[in-house]
Amino acid sequence: MTHFSQPQWRKSSRSAATGNDCVELADLGTAVGIRDSKNPNGPILQVSRHGLARMLEAARRSA
Repeated sequence: MTHFSQPQWRKSSRSAATGNDCVELADLGTAVGIRDSKNPNGPILQVSRHGLARMLEAARRSA
């Protein structure tokens, strides 16, 4: 598990129109954190940068 104290969470600028129903990302050093913006104190999914890139590419292909 990656250790971090105060990650800087951010969400897409495109999410402004949808309210809080989105995910947020944070740079955790050796990983990228992903969390639900509606539940900021909930669980955090940690993936490698390569893993995130593959996940986003798969989402683009399926859209």
